[in-house]
Amino acid sequence: MRIIDMSNLNILVADSNQYMLKIIRTMLRGFGISNIREANDGAIALEELNTHLIDIVIADYALETLNGVELMELLRGAEDSPNRFVPVIMLSAYTEKWRIEAARDSGVTEFLSKPLCANDLYLRLVEVIEKPRQFVRTNRYIGPDRRRHDSSNYKGEERRVTSIEDEFPVDTSGKNASDMVDELFG
Repeated sequence: MRIIDMSNLNILVADSNQYMLKIIRTMLRGFGISNIREANDGAIALEELNTHLIDIVIADYALETLNGVELMELLRGAEDSPNRFVPVIMLSAYTEKWRIEAARDSGVTEFLSKPLCANDLYLRLVEVIEKPRQFVRTNRYIGPDRRRHDSSNYKGEERRVTSIEDEFPVDTSGKNASDMVDELFG
């Protein structure tokens, strides 16, 4: 695994659980990151995003005041959002397909299921740093391009006529949360 220097990153971690904040902070420090801001609810996280330069957000799905999806909708959708293109890694212990899809459709860049492992968090950070995803805007979506495959062979007039569900139907029978996340985000 390639080690990259993350010491200059400004990270915002938003989680209602103080113990989880401490775990994530410890992991980030282990990656060499020391510029870490914390928020224990979605409204505070939005205020942090409006007042500080943040390079990457790590936010829990089940935040208080504003949940993670509501936070994303305000961050991505508000025309006056000062940091609407910031990469967001969403965490959740709730891994039902509809929640993962809601996170993806709100403009989340990456998704990780809890319990969290340091290696998975590191790999997601590397992904958003080394392979930033192009942002797209449609009538119903603004955020990182949800499609990761090479569509350079496409010959039609409109690239996004079908939904991702039509193009990549997901059968969740016998699959764990990581498999579903990989299918929906990968």
